[in-house]
This record gives sequence, structure tokens and C-alpha cells, in this order.
Amino acid sequence: MVDFNKYILDNGLKLMVHRDESTPIATVNLLYNVGSKHENPERTGFAHLFEHLMFEGSVNIPSYDTPLQKAGGENNAFTTNDLTNYYLTLPLENIETAFWLESDRMLGLKLTEEKVEVQKNVVIEEFNQRYLNQPYGDAFFLLRPMAYKVHPYQWSTIGKDPSHIKNATLEEVKDFFYHHYAPNNAILSVVGNVDPDQIKILADKWFGEIPRRDIEQKEIPKEPHQEEPRKEKVERGVPHNVLYKGFRMCARNHPDFYPTDLISDLLGNGKSSRLYQQLVKKKQIFATIDAFITGDIDEGLLLISGSLSEQVNMADAEAELNKELNELKETRITEEELQKVKNKVEAVNTFSKTSALHKAMNLSFYELLGDAGRINQEIENYRKTTTHDIQRVSNYLLDETNSNTLYYHAKKS
Repeated sequence: MVDFNKYILDNGLKLMVHRDESTPIATVNLLYNVGSKHENPERTGFAHLFEHLMFEGSVNIPSYDTPLQKAGGENNAFTTNDLTNYYLTLPLENIETAFWLESDRMLGLKLTEEKVEVQKNVVIEEFNQRYLNQPYGDAFFLLRPMAYKVHPYQWSTIGKDPSHIKNATLEEVKDFFYHHYAPNNAILSVVGNVDPDQIKILADKWFGEIPRRDIEQKEIPKEPHQEEPRKEKVERGVPHNVLYKGFRMCARNHPDFYPTDLISDLLGNGKSSRLYQQLVKKKQIFATIDAFITGDIDEGLLLISGSLSEQVNMADAEAELNKELNELKETRITEEELQKVKNKVEAVNTFSKTSALHKAMNLSFYELLGDAGRINQEIENYRKTTTHDIQRVSNYLLDETNSNTLYYHAKKS
């Protein structure tokens, strides 16, 4: 059980505090409710750009990293389609340094032409290196717009096109900051051997005077129901043919999220999974194969990716894969098989509660979903999933009309 105190400051900042007496390290996690889905379709990649800009110095602190390092701390951040998460760890006695640093950059970044230009170039280089010039790096760039026609999940967090970042003006960058990075659009979580009331006093001291801001309320379109299979074939200079399949799944808060997550584990999580046992080990159709879910807040994807064995053609590989998917739809799995994947989920969940950082991140994330208390309830939702749920969800999820298939061929020399 993760006990926590919840406060809401007058300016709208939500604060979650969990006292963990087992660690001398304090973790401070600040989640902003802004991800790539909140971007202008003509100016994508901004949330990720800010993952860089937030470390470029703020109004009163020219260097974010220097004072944190002097305090013995470390930090990092990540951006998803739904949110941006900044976190740092440091010795408990220096925790106020974290409040000073995070509140000052929430108050205002020092955004100049020079700083923005430097980070724009860094992001464009990352775009080229990790997504355009890396083997298979563009696979999900091709799958996303196949699966989403109106929802902004159609682009990745790095953005749709490098020109969006390249052409961004300083005013556009400032506008994005002041309409998304605000106390009333953020959730702060603190985990460590702390007194919750003292943490509330610190939060009031450092964040309390930051004014609320007008948050840009973007209407995010709901993706229409997919009614036919979508397919695309590409050739690239890669060593092996790879088959990608993406199935549109339910939203994170839908009750079917749990059976869907377990289906992805049954299919492709590890060497005991169905696809590995049948298609890699037994039939040697694929050299490797995996299945996983994107875990998005809105309707996400269950993805399968398999690297074909030599001498196996794409049509045969897809036929064998579909045979395994149909088997899951047509035949009720055993209680033992379901319990095995539930045990894996429970082990991961239990382990996450031994980590101060995971607890801080999860408190913020579940609060964003609507209730931080779900940190203690999620495992029960997995336990309640039945073999009937697995078959019922498989039947609509793994339907061919709900599939998006990318045939990624190695270019013949």
C-alpha cells in the first residue's frame, strides 16, 4: 500500500506526498499535462523541444544542472504523446534545491533566439539520426498515420516533419510555454522520508506565487472506428524483412485496457509467450517477435513486430501470424496460462512499489488519469480479468478490419 497526502495549491498545482522511510534519497517528480497530442498539426515536436529547453536556464537560474549537481542530485525527463515528465533525485537534506529549480523554470524560462536555435538544431539532428537514418527508424512513422486519420497520435513525439521545428519562431515557442507549462496544468509528486506537512509548506513557498495561466484547450478529435484493413509496403536498406501489425485498442481508462495488456503479454512478452514458442522456436518463421501496447491515454495501439527468418516470405509469415491470432480468438485459454501472465504483471507492479522514483512517477500519472489512489488498485483490475475477457476482447481487438500492416522489405542489391 502506498499511502500519500494530496494537496491542491491556490494556483491549481496538485501535490502528492508519500513518506518512504526506507530511503535517504528524495524524489521530486513534476508532470505537465502536455504531450505531442496537444500540438498544432503544423508545428509538431514542440513538447519534445521543451524537454531540451527546460534545461537551458530560467529567469533566475542560468544553469539548471550546476546547482543540482552541487547538491548531489541527478535529473532526467521524457515526453510521450500525452504528457511530459521531469524528475530528479537528491539527498533528502538538499530537497529544497529541487523546489527552487523546478519552481523557477515553471515561473519562466529564459528563452532567447540563441538558446532556442541551438536546441532546435539538436532536435533536428536527433530526428535525422534516430528516426530517418537508422535502420527501421521510420517504421512507426509509417504505422501511426496508417492507424490514425484524425487523432494527433498520427505523429510521434519527435514531430511530423523536421521543418516544423526548423521554422518555429521564438514567439511561437514562448506562446507554447506560457499556455502549457503552468501550475494549473501540472502535478508535483514527492517521495522520501519526508513530513507531508513540511513538503506542503515548501510547495507553498516556492510554487505558491506562480500565477495560474490560460491553458490552451485543444479539442482532440476522436478517431473514427476502423472498418477495413490498412496495408502498406516499403523497401529500405535494412538487413532483414520485418512485419509490423498494429491493432487499435481501447483508451487507458476503459475497463478492457487490462485484458488488452494481458493479451499483449500472452502473445509476445518473452520466450514463453505464444508467438515466440510457435513462430520462433517451433516453426522458425520469425527470428524474433514481440508484442506490446503503447499505453496511451486515448485509444492506443497493440503492436506486433517480427523479423522474418531467411527464406521465409512475407505472405507465409503473415499467414502463420494470423493463424496464431485466430487461435487466441477461437479457443479459450487455460486458467494456468492466464495466471502465468498475471503473475508477471504482479511482480512488476510489486517491484515498482520498492522504487521511490516509480512511486513518484505513478502518483503523478494516476492523478492525471483521474485518481492517484489507483496506484493501489491497478493490480486488482488485472486479477479480475477472466479467460472469458481475454477471448471477448481478442475477438474485436485482433479483427482483421482493425489491423494496420506494414510490410518492411529489405531492398535487394
